[in-house]
Amino acid sequence: MVFSDQTYSVLVVSAARKFCDAIAPLLPYSEYYPVCYVDNIAAAKRELLSRSYDLVLINAPLPDDFGTRFAIDTSGRADCAVLLFLRSEVYEEVNLKVQPYGVFTLQVPTPVQTLKQGLQWMTAARERLRRLEKKTVSMEEKMEEIRLVNRAKWILIEQLKMTEAEAHRFIEKQAMDRCSAKREIALGIIKTYQ
Repeated sequence: MVFSDQTYSVLVVSAARKFCDAIAPLLPYSEYYPVCYVDNIAAAKRELLSRSYDLVLINAPLPDDFGTRFAIDTSGRADCAVLLFLRSEVYEEVNLKVQPYGVFTLQVPTPVQTLKQGLQWMTAARERLRRLEKKTVSMEEKMEEIRLVNRAKWILIEQLKMTEAEAHRFIEKQAMDRCSAKREIALGIIKTYQ
């Protein structure tokens, strides 16, 4: 596997024991851990509430619902990739419904090599999601820093009667002189004056 230092948690949702037995050898612990098996959507929802999974494999239909809505809703989460297994007679119709939501689909029965490729596609998609998550966190941190610096500037403007340019320059100079981040200087100003 390309991402050999990474293991992927897997939730398998299938009422068919035969399907679970067939997929288990394709999910070795060295690459996929933990692997949880549930046999209905209600149990799958409870499981997703208790922890997040990198990959969710759904073998439709399920006893409490077909699984289409669950696949779409689960794919809407930013932390997992979803693969929906469908019988040939409903494949085209359901695939058209779920594809716009980023749900991967495979027709059953599925050759072993195709299953392996599907899992590889899902892990590649999950890695892409991880990178996007990191970028999002980084942008959120940067936005938080900007908010703190702006708040500190307004405090300097109000308390020390500086102009906005002077307040900005003051924070930047303090950060350079102290070898600190502007965020730390801004937090210090906020604590001092409030």
